[in-house]
This record gives sequence, structure tokens and C-alpha cells, in this order.
Amino acid sequence: MPQPRTLDLLFAEEPLTWGLRGDPYLWRAMAVELGRTPWPDSLEHLDLVLAQAFERLTGRGLDAQEHFFVEAFAHGGMSSGGISPQFWREKGLPRLRQRWAAA
Repeated sequence: MPQPRTLDLLFAEEPLTWGLRGDPYLWRAMAVELGRTPWPDSLEHLDLVLAQAFERLTGRGLDAQEHFFVEAFAHGGMSSGGISPQFWREKGLPRLRQRWAAA
């Protein structure tokens, strides 16, 4: 019997570029948070799951207009812990949606 698909497939390959230095740590945290989540049956459901995880992990919504700091993702350096909602809206989430649609 085949294994049911889970969202860990979407996060397997990290982007080559990021918005701010906290974004790769958020990507990895989302991969852990959602890794065993069953495959959503629609793009709308995927968007909801991703938006909820983003808010749980950062304390902010994807609609935030300015970048912000998250202590959990600070690992040294000037922009350490910085999260770019713009990166997530324009690059990160579209990449995850594209992977979902292609799978």
C-alpha cells in the first residue's frame, strides 16, 4: 500500500535566494511543523494551512507590510531573525503552490 503524501515533499528543496536572514530558518521550521500534514485536496486548503503555520511560527500574518524580527530565527548577523513577508508572498508561497500543483 503506498504511503499517503504529506507536505514535507513541498519543502524538500530550499530556495537559492531569500528575503532576509531569518527566512531560511522559517522555511525549515515550517517544514518541521507541516512535515506530516496530509496533502491538501485543494489550493485553497494549501493556502490556509501555509498561512496558519506562518502565523503560528512568527506571530504575524502574511499580510504584514514591513519585515519583522522573530527571536527564534535569530542566529547572528545584522539582519538575523528578520522575516520578509514580501518574500513569502512573492516567492516562497508561490514556489510551494507550484510544487503542490506539479505533484
